[in-house]
Amino acid sequence: MKNNELDHIDKEILRMLQKNARMSLKDIAEAVFLSSPAVSVRIDNLIESGYIEGFHATVNPDKLGYHIKAFINLEVSPVDKDKFYPYIKECKNVVECNCVTGDYSMLLEVLFPSTDELDQFIGELQQYGRTKTLIVFSTSVEHRGLQI
Repeated sequence: MKNNELDHIDKEILRMLQKNARMSLKDIAEAVFLSSPAVSVRIDNLIESGYIEGFHATVNPDKLGYHIKAFINLEVSPVDKDKFYPYIKECKNVVECNCVTGDYSMLLEVLFPSTDELDQFIGELQQYGRTKTLIVFSTSVEHRGLQI
């Protein structure tokens, strides 16, 4: 399946699942005018072809005590990347790590319960290079689904 091979029903199924991954097959089937088994086959095909990579719950970090959200720019030299990648994959407070262009080579999104813990983490990161940290005050647009 390629993007141009998705028909309007597949696209609508993707839109609905992005909004609510727990939507029942029956409700999806009614919305796209197909049977539940037909929708199930389409979802399986979307998974198999890589359009759907998983089903996730959106968890409220504040409720779990993660009140500090920050973005950290990190300059990692190419020779240190072999050590950095395994290290960062084990850091549970790192929500996302991207290799980027610009003055810094990495952009990390992190969540911490306190600025003290964030500060300690930044200190550990500095073994890989210089950092620049941006602490988030508020978020006007949270992670949202793709425009399909």
